[in-house]
Amino acid sequence: MLPGITTWQHPRFFGYFPTGGALSSVLGDYVSSGLGVVGLAWQSSPALTEVEEVTTSWMRQMLGLSGAWSGVISDTASTSTLVALISARERASDYGLARGGLQAEAQPLVVYVSSQSHSSVEKAALLAGFGKAHVRSVPIDAAYAMRADALEEMVKDDILNGRKPCAIVATTGTTTTTACDPLDAIARIAEAHGLWLHVDAAMAGSAMILPECRSLWHGVERADSLIVNPHKWLGVVFDCTLYFVRDPEHLVRVMSTNPSYLQTAADGRVKNYRDWGLPLGRRFRALKLWFLIREQGVEGLQARLRRDLENAKWLEEQISITPNWRVLAPVLLQTLCVRHEPPGLDGDALDKHTLDWAARLNQSGEAYVTPAMLDGRWMVRVSIGAELTEREHVEQLWKLMQLAIER
Repeated sequence: MLPGITTWQHPRFFGYFPTGGALSSVLGDYVSSGLGVVGLAWQSSPALTEVEEVTTSWMRQMLGLSGAWSGVISDTASTSTLVALISARERASDYGLARGGLQAEAQPLVVYVSSQSHSSVEKAALLAGFGKAHVRSVPIDAAYAMRADALEEMVKDDILNGRKPCAIVATTGTTTTTACDPLDAIARIAEAHGLWLHVDAAMAGSAMILPECRSLWHGVERADSLIVNPHKWLGVVFDCTLYFVRDPEHLVRVMSTNPSYLQTAADGRVKNYRDWGLPLGRRFRALKLWFLIREQGVEGLQARLRRDLENAKWLEEQISITPNWRVLAPVLLQTLCVRHEPPGLDGDALDKHTLDWAARLNQSGEAYVTPAMLDGRWMVRVSIGAELTEREHVEQLWKLMQLAIER
């Protein structure tokens, strides 16, 4: 198998996003699998529920969120975004699922995203029944963040034309550039028109354990739901997504199921997490997060993330002072968007040059990066954050990038 593996844990893996592999989290996942419990209800494994309550509370506090938030652990951000949009749909339709569903609604419900939103957001909107025609792409600014003024105009236009605005999906740390949408301004619009505000902070959310980064999601307390993936930059083994809501009673009303064979004497006095998401059976995912936090501590996790931020800034400085190399977007966290632009090369020829040197670098086996489109042209994303990645590995990457354009 190993020759066919892309080694995400390698210190010179700079593709896609950082993903968890801390040994303590691996052991937590191992224990979870060995115990083999299934979280159908509190009574089917009380510790599964109660450790999850503890760890989601720890993470809420680490992220600087208030006690107004309640959390649940799910598999991926894609699933949690779907849950958020289903919840938004039901609030906007006054629980239409109990009647004729979306097919009985007099006005089509509209969801607002940006062109920089993760592909899973549109997928979730389609699966939740909104329809592609009612998923609006809001224009972005020069920093690739959603424009609140354009959003407001689109919401007003939909109201005037007989459509019903339902939800906004804003992003803290977009996939391509880690742009951060202006949550405070977006929340003002959501509140004024009664829209559900969901915040996708899948990768960048881990940075919010650093107080100095929290300005990037200023206004998050005004959202309705929020996702953070500890299985990305924080170091938890895949899969482990935190889904936070400010109104768990609404979530439970939409997602609850209570057949006779699951009813117990403890119901009403404990949490049954089956009513907090899509699946009935649930793994003991909290263990791998609990193990990681207990072993590394908050300060240990913070130190590792600060190391990655410093390494990203170092690489940005090196690229910025080197002729014909460009950093194409603000480096807010640990991701750089890079292009080598030889004099006289542009358009399709520049795209070919970019894809060629990135392919040579990846095929060398010495490092891994991911090409992506930005403003209609190819560039290369460098995502720093593997647990073993130190400054020396970033320095090696920079040398390899310069060698790759010369071959």
